[in-house]
This record gives sequence, C-alpha cells and structure tokens, in this order.
Amino acid sequence: MQFDSFSAFINMGGYGFYVWLSYGVATALLLILMFSSIRGHKHVIKNIALRKQREDKLRQVREQRQKQDK
Repeated sequence: MQFDSFSAFINMGGYGFYVWLSYGVATALLLILMFSSIRGHKHVIKNIALRKQREDKLRQVREQRQKQDK
C-alpha cells in the first residue's frame, strides 16, 4: 500500500487511530512481558544462590558433626 504523504500514512484511510493504537498496545505488552521475564529470571537466579548457600551451610554443619562424633 502506498501513501501520497506522511499524513496519509498516519491517517491510514481513516483507520489510523485503531492501527496505531493496536501497534502501541502490542508494543507495550511486549515490553511488559520482556521486563517481567527479566525480573523473574533475576529472582530465580537469586533464589538459587540463596538455596545453594543454605545447602552449603548445612553440609558444613553435617561434616563438623561427623568429625565430632568420631
């Protein structure tokens, strides 16, 4: 589809509001999804690191108890 001017491109034959609104909503939703995914990924990585620290502490305590019991 060709347009005679930039204004005609923006107007989209009278449907410009709906076209650009749908592009805007789709872009906003994709950005929200992207940032939500990044934040969720960081949260998962943080929880994994905390769990590993707890497991390492528990392992150290078990090893100390085994040494004391011997």
